[in-house]
Amino acid sequence: MNVHKNARLTPIGRERMVDLARRGQTPEASAMTVGVCPRTVRKWLARYEQEGVAGLNDRSSRPHHLYRPTPQLVVDRITALRRQRLTGQAIAATVGVSRATVSRVLRRLGLHKLSALEPTAPIRRYERAKPGELLPIDIKKLGQFTRIGHRVTHDRTGHSKTRGSGWEFVHVGIDDASRIAFTQIKPDERKGSACAFLRAAVAYYASLGVKVERVMTDNGSCYRSAAFGKLCKQLGLKHIRTKPYTPKTNGKAERFIQTSLREWAYARAYPTSADRAVELPIWTHHYNGHRPHGSIGSQPPVSRLGLTGNNLLRLHS
Repeated sequence: MNVHKNARLTPIGRERMVDLARRGQTPEASAMTVGVCPRTVRKWLARYEQEGVAGLNDRSSRPHHLYRPTPQLVVDRITALRRQRLTGQAIAATVGVSRATVSRVLRRLGLHKLSALEPTAPIRRYERAKPGELLPIDIKKLGQFTRIGHRVTHDRTGHSKTRGSGWEFVHVGIDDASRIAFTQIKPDERKGSACAFLRAAVAYYASLGVKVERVMTDNGSCYRSAAFGKLCKQLGLKHIRTKPYTPKTNGKAERFIQTSLREWAYARAYPTSADRAVELPIWTHHYNGHRPHGSIGSQPPVSRLGLTGNNLLRLHS
């Protein structure tokens, strides 16, 4: 049998090694039998002699104590200087320790990034007083498909042939006060689709007796287009755009998209994306008329208009 200098003995191998030693075999002969070096055999035999069978168990490789741990006074000094926004290099020079020590201490304390010193901004929640005052809208891009994905079937046969099926874009709007949503799937996220969706959304809310006054969007090119701005003026809408790179400003639309993905788009394995699209208006009606909403007292959104899910169905049947 080949002898591996750094081979690791299994528990069974250790027991066999002890048994061979009891029979009078030398460490060299035992090492050849179990496939390790004689030094390893002697180590385990010494443990067995001192501790018995318990000595054959694995031990933690963690050191019993740290070699020269950083004194607490130094740690406190590093922390105080960091809170004065000094860099690691400046702290090391001031305290008289290495930069590696400063880095290790700051990382352990969670202060290795200056952003950790900034106070967390309070969450500002708002809600318009009446339906129609503000309509946040947004777009979610989804891939099209012609068969159930391999993540569901675990079958990659022919998977590559379904690639390149294209994209579809879910345009969503959600009334800030009532949380009543409106959704449509469009072929793109260009200005033509954005304008068509806005017209349809305003008409939908009007059918519920709600007059939309403002619309909130991000800074996508379709919303910055002259056509979208002109349409807002024609419909008598004030157009509000969110601050760049702050999606939380449009939080209600963002949250609605996450809910729709969880409860509609990814809720079950659709045979094709066309089947998924058919389910969107059905799910949206359920969301508006029957699904409890945590932010409005676990009532469905239409309750804020004094309606029920059945009323909603009759209005649009």
